[in-house]
Amino acid sequence: MIIEKLERAVQILEESPEFAQLIPEVRSNIVMAKENAQTVEDVAGIPGRITSVKGIPKAVSRPDFGASSHMARLVLSVMKHDPEKRSALNIKYTPDLVDMCLKLGLKVSSYDRTQEPSRVSEKEGSTISWGVEVAVQNLGTVPDVIYHKGAWGKEPMIVMVGTQPEELAEMAVCLARLSSY
Repeated sequence: MIIEKLERAVQILEESPEFAQLIPEVRSNIVMAKENAQTVEDVAGIPGRITSVKGIPKAVSRPDFGASSHMARLVLSVMKHDPEKRSALNIKYTPDLVDMCLKLGLKVSSYDRTQEPSRVSEKEGSTISWGVEVAVQNLGTVPDVIYHKGAWGKEPMIVMVGTQPEELAEMAVCLARLSSY
């Protein structure tokens, strides 16, 4: 069922040329975790991510489990606070997109990667969990949108978090259409 949901979400994204403008340099990925997921292998995503080909979003391959370590770790961290929020989609960061999310009534929070403690940055793969914890603490609840403005060698990013990947894909397409006006 998770693979099918991700396939529908990818179809929504691929059918929206506007979404291509929201794909970051590191590319987008959309993920969904199993109920009670514990490891990266319990989270399905797009191997190779979603890229832009001649201005059209295109998934490099079909969804599979264990396909995205970054986004999987993010979802696993979110699920510690809200087990229902098992999906996430990353898009590029712009201040306008953050403002749009706020105007749409989404709960938005952020973290500053330049404030990351050295004990976190020295441990491979722990930045994302730390960022989620800071974003949740800053808001007092799990946000719908978590962003950071980047750091040395790290692209600024927005991650949308939710219960269903199809809803996240629809919201991303909505943001893309609104931002193209």
